[in-house]
Amino acid sequence: MEQQSPHVDARARVLVVDDDPTVAEIVTGYLDRAGHLVDRAGDGPEALARAAAHRPDLVVLDLMLPGMDGLEVCRRLRGHGPVPVIMLTARGDEDDRILGLEVGADDYVTKPFSPRELVLRVESVLRRARPSAPSSGVLRAAGLAVDPAARRATKNGAELALTIREFDLLCFLLRNPGRAYAREELMREVWGWDFGDLSTVTVHVRRLRGKVEDDPARPRLIQTVWGVGYRFDPAAGED
Repeated sequence: MEQQSPHVDARARVLVVDDDPTVAEIVTGYLDRAGHLVDRAGDGPEALARAAAHRPDLVVLDLMLPGMDGLEVCRRLRGHGPVPVIMLTARGDEDDRILGLEVGADDYVTKPFSPRELVLRVESVLRRARPSAPSSGVLRAAGLAVDPAARRATKNGAELALTIREFDLLCFLLRNPGRAYAREELMREVWGWDFGDLSTVTVHVRRLRGKVEDDPARPRLIQTVWGVGYRFDPAAGED
């Protein structure tokens, strides 16, 4: 299990989107007791309206919503700017989980789930989104410039639209060039989890390549090391 760590200091506004009132009520109760401000929505259009009225710090979003599903809601939310999303999936289908990650979800939880586990996931993502202590200096390599304190990344001067986990993954790779990391190591170092679905790492690496590589189909910066994992090679982007 993910290790418990101190609660996020600031009260975060969390939007819970689920058409099952019992699930929404339970999740809302646990998040409220954890000290967060919670809004609720029962479908996609209501979720988008509430997010427009009060921009949430994080969204807990059910995949299987009536009408507009959670994937479309996630796309539209992220179309208005970065916001952390934790996707709830009713099925254990790997395709569902990967689809959620592909559209920009930062994490997912499969129903049935432990509300306490969900609260820990929420607080983990919030800590990543709003680090308590600024990191030192801007990280630069191969045309990339990443400011951990401002949580801003650019490539050749152009802003990169990264999710929370994509940003954290890029920071970690920039800080540790030249070394091959297994997916288990990346999950532990970037996500803070001692175990989990390793496809999460695979999907995030693929998404990050799509944003930082000149040719994502032939990645040069984030290289696959067969039998091991991935290695960041800044020199490959400078020839």
